[in-house]
Amino acid sequence: MVLLAMSACTTLPREVPPVIEGEEPVAMPSYLGVQTIRIDDELAAFRVGIDHPRASADIDAYTDCVAAQYALIRGYGYARLIRTNIDERGRAWVADAVYALSMNAPDGVRVIEAASTVAACKAQSIPTV
Repeated sequence: MVLLAMSACTTLPREVPPVIEGEEPVAMPSYLGVQTIRIDDELAAFRVGIDHPRASADIDAYTDCVAAQYALIRGYGYARLIRTNIDERGRAWVADAVYALSMNAPDGVRVIEAASTVAACKAQSIPTV
């Protein structure tokens, strides 16, 4: 398992590698589903799979999207990333991410506002819960 260091972001990260002349373009990612694990009222884990991720930002965006939708479903306005583990399995990556949920904006490096994040996910065709 690889533990990723996370940086602050206000929008969904999109580190897409450029197309180099003469090379095949990078395949679009396929989202393989999510498993939600409620740890307690304000803490949840999400296991997601993605085939053909272009960069780790694809996994970050996917986990942010599902966490944001879950926060809205549970009546919270924010989610704060606690940690993400990624297991690379060839073309497919599986991530296990844990988020804290809150009504008000918490302190932290990776805090997402749920409603605006869900809207951005839908605009970018990234699935949510």
